[in-house]
Amino acid sequence: MPSTFLLAFSLIFLFLLILILVYGIHVVGQTEAMVIERLGKYSRTLKPGIRFVMPIIENPRKIMTLYYMKEKDGSTTPIMEWKAKFDLRTRSHDFPKQTAITKDNVVIDIDAFLMYEIINPRLAVYSVYDLAIAIEGLAKTILRNIIGEMSLDQTFASRDVINIGIRTELEKATEGWGIKVKFVELQDIIPPENIKGALEMQMRAEREKRAKVAEAQASKEAAILEAEGRSQARILDADAEKRAKMLVADGEAGARLKEAQAESLSIQKLADYLHDGKMSAEQYVIAMRYLETLKEMISGKDNKVVYLPYEAAGILGSLGSIKEIFKEWNSPDQRK
Repeated sequence: MPSTFLLAFSLIFLFLLILILVYGIHVVGQTEAMVIERLGKYSRTLKPGIRFVMPIIENPRKIMTLYYMKEKDGSTTPIMEWKAKFDLRTRSHDFPKQTAITKDNVVIDIDAFLMYEIINPRLAVYSVYDLAIAIEGLAKTILRNIIGEMSLDQTFASRDVINIGIRTELEKATEGWGIKVKFVELQDIIPPENIKGALEMQMRAEREKRAKVAEAQASKEAAILEAEGRSQARILDADAEKRAKMLVADGEAGARLKEAQAESLSIQKLADYLHDGKMSAEQYVIAMRYLETLKEMISGKDNKVVYLPYEAAGILGSLGSIKEIFKEWNSPDQRK
């Protein structure tokens, strides 16, 4: 009996030891976590390292992970796995293409991609059932709602707006799920084939329009520059002509001023001589008139004979007096 009892006790002890080694010791890796339940109730979250739990009484709570495997024909197959360890690194979720309807009733296929990370394993387990499926379904619903408020042209031109809108709505909806949405991106927007042809024609017409507008703008700018160049040239020519005329006018004014000064000096000298009695005013006037008349008489081409009036002797006497006046003006004493 004692030997039988000892054998049974040894077997029980060995069984418990194996049970403890298999179910009671857990190695939690870096960037991993485990949620432990004690008799079905949350107990604690295990951090990286060697951790011990009580077998049968304490058990890890598993979480489902979802990912898609691409087949050779291009299709995708969903694969779901239940794991006891939570990977806290950022997860990528590339869910397959889905159909959405735009505001102008165009059916398009959208391929989206999102990334998230678990920041609170407890909330990720107890706040939502099937976390990955819930995130995918929520993202699809939000994406359909956003696309439904846009026209087809807006969906192509507003990818950043769509990405930000999906991310914002996901963050609001998953606020209590213990996750953080890191990145959302639309990889591809595929319209129907007939819409593709229309879009290609529209883009071709738009490119031709932009080319014509650019060419017209270039011609306009060239014409403006040419007109500005001609205007500047005319302004410079006018300015140069103005300066030239000013210089000529200044020269003529200087010459006239000198002539006026010389005439004023001659008149002053003549007045002095008339005042001294060397020559009467009547004699001076008669002599000047005679000289002018004589000049007109002999200026003709066919005039051969010169007629002198009867009082030529008296006039010549006046001329002699004028000659004497000029001699005195040109004398060295008068020049000083």
